[in-house]
Amino acid sequence: MLFRALSLESRLRIVQLLSQRSLCVGAISNLLGISPGAVSQHLRVLKDTGLVRAERRGYFIHYTVAPDAAALCATAIESTFGSRRGSKQCATEKPYAKDKKEIKNLDKWS
Repeated sequence: MLFRALSLESRLRIVQLLSQRSLCVGAISNLLGISPGAVSQHLRVLKDTGLVRAERRGYFIHYTVAPDAAALCATAIESTFGSRRGSKQCATEKPYAKDKKEIKNLDKWS
């Protein structure tokens, strides 16, 4: 869900703007040149994924990047791609081969 939320350029640009300062729908709309309705829909998706939070200030709702947004992204990337830190296994090496002879035989069939 997180990757889908950030897959649209408009949403990514909204997150980039909100990482600099809090903004209301009208301000985001003017800065990006898209309709306030479209901005509201994008913000709803970003809020549902936990990347953005809203705060009412008088008549306006101001949006900011959630404090843990970077951690959410890091967790999503880690769970999708797994941890590769410290891994020294070659991408072409067969992990189930027990010795060099088996690797040689497996390469013959690849």
